[in-house]
Amino acid sequence: MAGPAAAAPKEEDDEEVAPKREKTAFTVKLVKFDDAKKITLIKELKNIIPDINLVQAKKFVEAVPQIVKADIMKEEAEKLKASIEAVGGVVELE
Repeated sequence: MAGPAAAAPKEEDDEEVAPKREKTAFTVKLVKFDDAKKITLIKELKNIIPDINLVQAKKFVEAVPQIVKADIMKEEAEKLKASIEAVGGVVELE
């Protein structure tokens, strides 16, 4: 009488979770700002975003949350975050 065939152990190497990849592209998002520093923030954003004028920068700030820049390197994202926070903005990196 033949016994049931022993099940081969499953190969779990294929099912292991891949190591986490370090994020390389970041999005800088302005989520809120200090009302007392609004004018300074508008001027800073006008310098950061090259294709907008002062009126567009004002509307941009008033319509938070807004994406300032997308798909940029970590170093650039950190610099933008620091410059925006220095003038009263609150930024998230995504």
